[in-house]
Formats: sequence, structure tokens, C-alpha cells
Amino acid sequence: MKLVRGFSGVVAAGTVALALVVIGTAVVAARREFPGPGTESVAWHVVSAVIAVAAQIYSDKRRGFAAFSGSAVVFVAAGLLLWTQWWS
Repeated sequence: MKLVRGFSGVVAAGTVALALVVIGTAVVAARREFPGPGTESVAWHVVSAVIAVAAQIYSDKRRGFAAFSGSAVVFVAAGLLLWTQWWS
């Protein structure tokens, strides 16, 4: 179970890093007046990062099936983010 929680922690951290990159890109794009990620994309990234971090904290404080469920939420949130904002 530690391996799953560790991997979901890496995915949660990656989701936060991706959200920070998208926010930074939106700020730079707005300042230089060129198209960048819109408000909807930034919101998707921020919400997904918050959900992933909250689920990871939950997973780290629990054991057994509850910990696995928290890790699964991290994977689903990251997967939905990638699918809806990057691959489609």
C-alpha cells in the first residue's frame, strides 16, 4: 500500500506543478497580450490540484481500503485533468 500512496503522492505533486505552470503561462500571456490558457483551463487545473492534494492527505492519514480509495481519487482527478485539458 505504501507504493500506491507514494506513487499517488508523486501524481498529486505533478498536478500541483502543472497547475502552477498553467497559471504562470496565463499571467505571462495576459501581460504580453497574446493568447494563452483561458480562465476555464486555469480553473480546471486549480480545482484538480486541490482535489488531488486533499485526497492525498486523506490517503496518507488512513490505512487499508480508505488509503487506496484516496489514492484512486488522486489518479482519477489527474486523469480527468489530462484527458479534458491536454488530450482532447
